[in-house]
Amino acid sequence: MDRSVLIAGIGNIFHGDDAFGISVIQRLATVDSPSQVRLMDVGIRAIDLGFALLDGYELTILVDATSRGGVPGTLYTIEIEPDDVPDLANQTLLVNSHGLNPVSVLALAKSMGANFKRLLLVGCEPSILDRDDTGHIGLSEAVEAAVNPAVQIIQSLVASFLYPEEVYSHEIV
Repeated sequence: MDRSVLIAGIGNIFHGDDAFGISVIQRLATVDSPSQVRLMDVGIRAIDLGFALLDGYELTILVDATSRGGVPGTLYTIEIEPDDVPDLANQTLLVNSHGLNPVSVLALAKSMGANFKRLLLVGCEPSILDRDDTGHIGLSEAVEAAVNPAVQIIQSLVASFLYPEEVYSHEIV
């Protein structure tokens, strides 16, 4: 696939802000995307993501709740060096029906022959990562407010990748 992009939303809708990646993918699905872009609502389906990573995308953007100690709703764009993806031999891969560990999935895909080109994580600092006693399903206010800005960041990243002659700016950590 030439100049192809995978954008994969990760999360569990029953665990509060863990649904951030899914919410971003749902929002992205409502706007036009270039034909080279595949949107994937992964949810907690680790095996599906692992197999998708075998398709040789030039750019993969994972979207997930990402705890880094910041204020809830803070957005992060993190470059993952392909060489930093651990070997499966060094990972304990547990298929968990309640969550998905992106590092384990990347290691699984690597063990199956995935050739990572460019990997990015667009993450959001969560507030609530578990169910609460109210039975409420959904994002906290702070994380919900970060969904549209995350969509804009992703659109900018994709545009700068697909159309490098244009000028786009977005800081990547």
